[in-house]
Amino acid sequence: MLKVAKFGGSSLSCSEQFAKVKEIVAADDSRKVIVVSAPGKRFSGDHKVTDLLYLCHAHLQYGVSYETVFEIIEGRFCEIASGCNLEIDLDEEFAKIKENMRKDMSIDYLVSRGEYLNAKLMAEYLGYEFVDSSQWLFFNFDGKINIEKTEKALNEIFALHDKIVLPGFYGCGSDGSVKVFSRGGSDISGSLAAAALNADAYENWTDVPGILMADPRIVDNPRVISEVTFSELRELSYMGADVLHQETVFPVRKKNIPLYIKDTNDYTAPGTLIMEDFPPDPSEDGFKFITGISGKKNYTIISLNKSGISDSIGYIKRVLDIVERFNINVEHIPCSIDSFSIVIAPGTQQERIPLLIGEISKECEPDSIKVTPDISIIAVVGRRMAYRPGVSGRLFKALGDNNINIRVIEQGADEINIMVGVENHDFEKAIRVLYHSFT
Repeated sequence: MLKVAKFGGSSLSCSEQFAKVKEIVAADDSRKVIVVSAPGKRFSGDHKVTDLLYLCHAHLQYGVSYETVFEIIEGRFCEIASGCNLEIDLDEEFAKIKENMRKDMSIDYLVSRGEYLNAKLMAEYLGYEFVDSSQWLFFNFDGKINIEKTEKALNEIFALHDKIVLPGFYGCGSDGSVKVFSRGGSDISGSLAAAALNADAYENWTDVPGILMADPRIVDNPRVISEVTFSELRELSYMGADVLHQETVFPVRKKNIPLYIKDTNDYTAPGTLIMEDFPPDPSEDGFKFITGISGKKNYTIISLNKSGISDSIGYIKRVLDIVERFNINVEHIPCSIDSFSIVIAPGTQQERIPLLIGEISKECEPDSIKVTPDISIIAVVGRRMAYRPGVSGRLFKALGDNNINIRVIEQGADEINIMVGVENHDFEKAIRVLYHSFT
C-alpha cells in the first residue's frame, strides 16, 4: 500500500502544525511520499511565506532593500526548526539564497525556496529522505510537464529511498533552471507524484473538513460531501466552489487513483473521497442525490428574437462568429423556437458589449435584441439527479415559493447538473433556499 500525502501551507505554518503532520504520517506507515507547500498564514493578518518571497523580488526590481522582509522569512523557518528541535543549518541555506539576490535573479528560483526549505525541515523531522523537485519533475519547452521523463525519474528515486519528502510548486525547466507552477501548484506536484508512482491513494491535507455542499460564507455549517466524482468536482469548481487547483485532478483521474481531502486539524474525520465513479447505495435517502451547490455572479445575458430562427440554418453560428471576433467567452446558450440567449461569463469588458450588439444587429438583423446584466448562475450538482423524478420541479418550486425569479434554466447533457440564473441580489438567498430544500 502506498499513499502520497500533500500538506498545504496552513498545515505547515508553524512548529505546532508540523507536530500534527508528524502524528498523521506516523499513524499510517503507507504514507511514504510527503509533498509540502511553503508555510502559510498562522493567523488572520499574517503573511504566507510565498507572498513574502514575491515581495522580496519586487523590492529587488525597484532597488528597495529586501532585508527587512527576508528577516521575517528567516524568522518563520527558524521558529519551525527550533520548535521541532531540528539540527539543519538554516544560516547556510539562507546564505545560498542571498548569494543570488540581485535585480536579474530568477523569480521562479526565489519564490520556490519556501517549499524547498519547508521540505528540508519536514524531511529531517520525519526521518525521511529529502528529494529536490528539480530532480524529478520536468517541464518541456512549451511549459507542459514531460510525463514520461518525470515518471521515470521519480520511480528511480523511490526505488532507492522508501520514504521521501518532496517540495511542491516547482520543478526543472527545459533549460535546467527552476520553474514554478501557477499559485496553488503544490497540489499539482502531489497529484503528479501519486500518478507517477501509481499510488493507491492521494491525500490532500488542508484546514477544512472536506469539500462542503455550499459556500460556508453563505450557508451556516454546510454538510461535508462524503463522496464526489471527478465530473461533479469539475462542475462545482468551475462554477465557483473553492476546492482544488483545477489541474490537480487530471493526473490522478487519468489513473483512477482515489483522492481524499482531509483536515490536518482533525485527522480522524472522514473528509471527502473523490473518484471517477461510485457504486449505487440502495440505502441512500433524502439529500444524498444532491452533491453540492455553487455559483458565480455578474453574468450578462444577450437575448435575440427572430421569427423562423429554427428554420434558418447557421443563424446561431453567425452570431457566435461575431462574438468570437470580440474575444468574448460564451458559457451557455439557452434556446427556444424563435429566440436564443448567449450567457457571457463574468469579467467580460462591459464597454465591448454595445459594440458587439451593434455588429450583431447589423449583420444578423434580429427582430429584437435585449441585454440583461447582473445575473448570477447557480449550479445544483448531483450524479444521481438523472434517476430521481421530480428534482427539477422541487428546485423550481423552492425558488418560486421564496419569490426568487428564474431568468435562465439549463441542464447539462450528462444530467449531473441543473443551472438556474437569478438576479445578483437574489444570489445568496437562492443558494440558501436550494441548500435547505435538499437537505
